[in-house]
Amino acid sequence: MSETTLDTPTTPARNLDRVVPPSDLDTLLTAQIAVAWAGERGEQPRLRWWDSDLTSEMGGEDLFQQLLPVTWQWATLQAARAAAQRYDAVLRARDHAPDTILTLFSQGFTIDELTEERLQVLKRSGVPPASALPGLTDLIQAQWNRARVIDWLDSFGAVDTAPTPIGRLIKGPVPEGLDQRVRKLLGALNPLADTYPLPHYRRPE
Repeated sequence: MSETTLDTPTTPARNLDRVVPPSDLDTLLTAQIAVAWAGERGEQPRLRWWDSDLTSEMGGEDLFQQLLPVTWQWATLQAARAAAQRYDAVLRARDHAPDTILTLFSQGFTIDELTEERLQVLKRSGVPPASALPGLTDLIQAQWNRARVIDWLDSFGAVDTAPTPIGRLIKGPVPEGLDQRVRKLLGALNPLADTYPLPHYRRPE
């Protein structure tokens, strides 16, 4: 996969001249997986944003190692990501126009589909997650470190948001570039909250 042509959430479907390189999809996947991992509660509670324990040694890891001895590392992270996606969807569904909400786990049909395809490509490659997505290396550690996650989010800069009934609305237009959109969504997770703050953009209906 060298390049992917798609209609981004800010571009009409009829105008298919947007190009998203795999590196941008990898940036989104890295962010999704890191946040999904950090948001788990369970044997080793982290941020406790969703009720899953899929990436701890005695939780999902043990099961997936038995069921999927080759791809178990991908499987645990993929399952944690799915838990985060479901929680994200529940919050979006509370909005009066959920289809206009763009979040870290919902970037519109085309990008979401391309990201799923990219995940499957990486999973089939035989390369472990930390090698395929090097950004995960310093984040996903056996020992939970809240300060490390805060430092990571700080690196994306301060983001101006406004509170809404469903979460933090990022002020300003939606960045056209996927990588910049991801950076803003990550930065808007700061300050960390007791519940998932759902950083989001609203695109025009």
